[in-house]
Parts: sequence; structure tokens; C-alpha cells
Amino acid sequence: MPIRLRLTAMNFLQFFIWGSWLISLGGYMGSQLGFTGLQIGSVYSTMGIASVFMPGLLGIVADRWVNAERVFAVAHFIAAGALIAATRVTDFQTFYSLMLVNSLFYMPTLALSNSVCYNVLTRKGFDVVKDFPPIRVWGTVGFIVAMWAVDLMGWTKSTNQLYLAAGAGLFLGCYAFTVPPSPPYLDETRKKTLVSSLGLDAFVLFKKKNTALFFVFSLMLGAALQITNAFGGPFLDDFKTVYPDSFGVQHPNLLLSISQISETFFILLIPFFLTRFGIRKVILFSIIAWVLRFALFGLGNPDDKLYLLVLSMIIYGMAFDFFNISGSLYVEKVAERKIRSSAQGLFMIMTNGFGAIIGGYGSGWVVDHFTRAGIRDWPSIWFTFAGYALVLAVLFLLVFRNKRIEVT
Repeated sequence: MPIRLRLTAMNFLQFFIWGSWLISLGGYMGSQLGFTGLQIGSVYSTMGIASVFMPGLLGIVADRWVNAERVFAVAHFIAAGALIAATRVTDFQTFYSLMLVNSLFYMPTLALSNSVCYNVLTRKGFDVVKDFPPIRVWGTVGFIVAMWAVDLMGWTKSTNQLYLAAGAGLFLGCYAFTVPPSPPYLDETRKKTLVSSLGLDAFVLFKKKNTALFFVFSLMLGAALQITNAFGGPFLDDFKTVYPDSFGVQHPNLLLSISQISETFFILLIPFFLTRFGIRKVILFSIIAWVLRFALFGLGNPDDKLYLLVLSMIIYGMAFDFFNISGSLYVEKVAERKIRSSAQGLFMIMTNGFGAIIGGYGSGWVVDHFTRAGIRDWPSIWFTFAGYALVLAVLFLLVFRNKRIEVT
């Protein structure tokens, strides 16, 4: 089987797992388990807690001692086990603990997946910037397929979504052992400093002003990434008393999946935009897209203003891809080969780590703040998030002065 096809299958399964529950779990926790907004946000923030140290930790293991694809496989086995256990509990503390275990081992696989792909493509003589996006786009396809499967099977408020994710995770763990090896980087001449021994090599990237600014804004943008993942489902579910027969209420995952469909288009535009505009403008486009994403949620509904929600879903492709994928490619270019996995882990720490923690708890607090007698004031909630993104856009223009950062 051609190597690009094998890596494509790996990316498909990687995001199929996540798509099985990421968008719909909030609705399940709210309607079936009765969790509050803060509790739902805190469960989603487990991904942030895990991303603070686990991607870097497993990245160090992959950089120094064990083949990256093997670390990747074992992590998926453990994460799948935690999801299976989570299907059997209903109390918040136990459910939270099991989802934390899942996050501790699933989140590092996002960075490891990139690292394995970059390593294999480089070894085979491919151009990473040009050849990786068409491979990665199938991860988004896998995410969409999982969302549609869960929705059409009627599992959006069922534990079956977790069983589906776990099954795919176990399969991917086995499959990972069949991809070309990504061995640790061995350099006997490398000085064994304390920083090197502790695996903190990637933090040297903060010595460069532009790179440091990039990571700071990665953290702040990361706070926006999980907001609609956590509360998109509960938002649509709250319209069931007003528009019970509307498409968005009947098929929330299908509506929300337009966001991921949009990703498949925008991800293919990344090489052009990075080459033409540079990372500064591409990130600015992403921040502005986040403003529109949240504002349109505040203005729309799943009935007569469904078109506004659809437009928000389309804009999501630019909001997510222009930051997440472009940022990963940027980190790949600025990091030395010997710290490649650690650098990808550091990017995860800033976005899906500290950023997601802030976004998870912050968004949960905002939702509860605008909830009275069990009724959520969704327009105020979404406009608050849009305001945050707008402030971030202004700060970015004022602080990030670099006109162009090459990634080719």
C-alpha cells in the first residue's frame, strides 16, 4: 500500500475517534446526566489539563527512547479503555475522572500523529508542507463520518458514541504497529545538559521573539477551540421546546458537521495562503473568523435563521484550520529535527492545554452566569465569546508586528 495512503488511513481513524463523541458528549451530559454548564465545561477542560504536560512527556519518550508509532499505539489502547469504563457511570466525579484518563492518553496522540507523519514523509523524500495537508484532510473526513454515524444511529445522547470511539481506538492502536517506524533521534555528540535530560529542549523556541509571541497567541486562541464543541449540542437542544421539528434540533450532529466539512476545503488552501500572506495574516484571518463564528451563533436559530448557523459552520473551517494546521506546520519548520516531537507537544500544551483549560472553565462559567431558572440566555453567551475574540484580534494587530514568517 502506498505510504501516503497508509498515513491517510491513520489520520482518518485518529479523528474518527474524536468525532464520535467530541461534539455530542455535551448534549449527553446535559440531557441524560444533568450536569451543569460548569461541569460540562470542566469535562471538556480535561483535554486541556492533559495537554499541558502529556503531549510533551510522550513526545520526549518518542524523541529519546521508544518509536513514536509504538507510543502512539499504547496511548490509544489506554484511552479506549477509559471510554468503555465511562459508559457505566452517571455521577460527575467518576465520569470526570475517567474522561480525564481518556484525555491524558488521547490528547498526546494528536501531536504524535503529526510527528509520525512528518517523520515518515521526510524519510521517504516528500515535501511536508505540500504533501501533509492532503493527508491530514482525511482526518477531518473521519471526524465527519463519525459525527454522521452517531447522529443517524440516534446515539447523540447515548453511551454508544463512547463505545464507537473506543472500538476505533483499539483498532487504530493495532494498525499503528504496521506503519513505517519512527525511531528516536540518536545523537551521541549532543551535550547532556539538565534541560536536555529533562526533555525541555523545545522551550528554547521561546528565546526568539516572534516564536514566543506565536506561542502566547496560541494559548489565547486555544481558549476558543473547545467552546462550540462543548456547548453547540446543548445550544441546539434548548430549542426543542420552540422548534421541536427543526432540522438542527432533530439532527444536531449533521448541522454541526458542516463545520468539519468546511475544514476539508480550507485545509487545502493552507499552502497557498501561507505562501502568499505569511503566518501573521493567516492567524489574523483565523481570529476574525472566530469573531464571526460566535456572533452568528448568537444571531441564529435552527428554524427561520438556520442560514446564519450554517454560515457560522462554514466560517469555522477558516477559524480552525488557519490557526491549528498552519501553526503545526510553522512549528515543524522552526524546530530542529532533534526536538521535533517535543516542539509539536509544546504547541499542543499552549493550544489544547492551557488554552483549553481557560476556554473550558471560562465558557462554563459564562454559560452558568447567563442561566436563570434553568433557562440559558444563548445570545448573551455567544456575544460574550465573540467579544473575547474581537479583543484578541485587536491585541494581535498591536503586538504581533512581524510582517511575514516563512514556512517554506
